[in-house]
Amino acid sequence: MNLNRIRTIIDKEWEEVFKNKMVIITVAIMPVVFTLLPLGMIYGISAGTPAGDIGTADVPLEMLRACGDITGLECMQRYLINQFLLLFMMMPLIIPSAIAAYSIVGEKTTRSLEPLLATPITTTELLTGKALAAAVPAIAITIACFAIFVLLLPVAGATPGLVRYVLEPLWLVAILVVGPLMAIASVNMAVIVSSRVNDPRVAEQVTAVLVVPVLGLMFGQIAGLFILNMRLMMITVLAIAAVDVILIRTGARLFRRETILTRWK
Repeated sequence: MNLNRIRTIIDKEWEEVFKNKMVIITVAIMPVVFTLLPLGMIYGISAGTPAGDIGTADVPLEMLRACGDITGLECMQRYLINQFLLLFMMMPLIIPSAIAAYSIVGEKTTRSLEPLLATPITTTELLTGKALAAAVPAIAITIACFAIFVLLLPVAGATPGLVRYVLEPLWLVAILVVGPLMAIASVNMAVIVSSRVNDPRVAEQVTAVLVVPVLGLMFGQIAGLFILNMRLMMITVLAIAAVDVILIRTGARLFRRETILTRWK
């Protein structure tokens, strides 16, 4: 595998993809909203209600069991912040789908894939370059947003215990392990969809189906069916890793250069 060729693909993709306004909007605005929304909720509950006014009756039973021996305010903050952990897990899904949709399917509409395949680049190098071009920005933006979120938590009125809570393994595994795995899934889903459709918007919308399981986790927490913990997070890691393997193999099988010139019309 030639790393210089892969780097050339990445540079080419970033130069062309980030000219698209829809990609810029997705990459820039959505992470800002997902970062500021939980901070605003924490500020609202901290500024609007004195700590002593929040009792155990105000906290859902499942979260109350997980909180242990802490104040009602901090327990409520933990409950709220756990809902928004899933937003950070959605970033690496949504951002790559937007980039990959215009990167991969865009090759069809611009007719630029055929000349690219005429070069000595291998299929593995091509797909690796395109995957990294979509996944790396998503992972970097997610980690950067999480760092900003942690720094602004005290400003929003979070208790010191809550700041320590978001730096515990549960959150770190979600951001540093689950996030990249979800980005890989999103990119390879885009590769699979791109072999069947010709419109980048359709590819982006179909790839967004990966968000559904994350929304299921969010609604399950809100309904009090379960609380995210390390056991559930590790199950999630294993499940997404297995999905990634399946999607990578499927995407590589569908992206055959000997038939691509006749199939991608």
